[in-house]
Amino acid sequence: MAQIIDGKLLSAQIKEELKEKTKILINEKGIIPGLALLLVGDNPASKSYVSSKEKSCSELGFKSIVERLPDNTDEATVLGFINKWNADETIHGILVQLPIPKQIDEQKVIQSISPKKDVDGFHPESFGRLVIGLPGFVPCTPAGIVEMIKRYKIPTKGKHVVVVGRSNIVGKPIANLMYQKNPDANSIVTICHTATSDLSYYTKQADILIAAVGVPRIIKAEDVKEGVVIIDVGINRVEDSTTEKGYRIVGDVDFENVKNKASAITPVPGGVGLMTVAMLMQNTYKSAAGEVL
Repeated sequence: MAQIIDGKLLSAQIKEELKEKTKILINEKGIIPGLALLLVGDNPASKSYVSSKEKSCSELGFKSIVERLPDNTDEATVLGFINKWNADETIHGILVQLPIPKQIDEQKVIQSISPKKDVDGFHPESFGRLVIGLPGFVPCTPAGIVEMIKRYKIPTKGKHVVVVGRSNIVGKPIANLMYQKNPDANSIVTICHTATSDLSYYTKQADILIAAVGVPRIIKAEDVKEGVVIIDVGINRVEDSTTEKGYRIVGDVDFENVKNKASAITPVPGGVGLMTVAMLMQNTYKSAAGEVL
């Protein structure tokens, strides 16, 4: 039976650490970490994520500003808020909740955020710093994965990490993080994606398998080797008439069967997702404390 990598426990520990650090920052320097959040539209998942981030700010003693805009908001309005927050010294992090409506250029919005306040780690400057191993803001989900690996003391040096998925949010950054020459990485990395003709061929070679493709239970027990470490990033809704809501949340990995072969595995829910918010809080704290750029 696999060891469960408990995102709920880890995220609570990290938040408690940040809470204490924030008290010191406020008492010694008079700086209250400030996070500005922008939500455009009525996507239920996005609304839930923003509320979760707002709640975390409150729990840690951060200042938060949340702007909720209608679905028909134009690009100029969004850029106006970002420009205002870029100039506001009490705001240390800016986050635009993705996805955003089609009439707004996502990359233009991301690139309008000051790299010094890019706590989501999506700005090209942040990604460039990540790739060449310079200090900077790391995207929150990949940062959470690395923190899980580090705190559970999972060996990575020379290990074969297989990443399933190549998104800018998870796949590309975690692949780059895992081959960096540092104690919590230094791995051999393979990336699989939609053009991978025989996915199982690669996943069976993984010492550490990171699934971030957004397909419910695409990774089966027969697709992995004994003793693999599984990091499941997927958050997928599947119909389930036995539940009150009529659906339940599952990952990209067939958890119940794969856990019998894995040495360690993250559950869904209760795994990587909770770490994402904790890392956003950590990035915001680091920005306020001047620990990043």
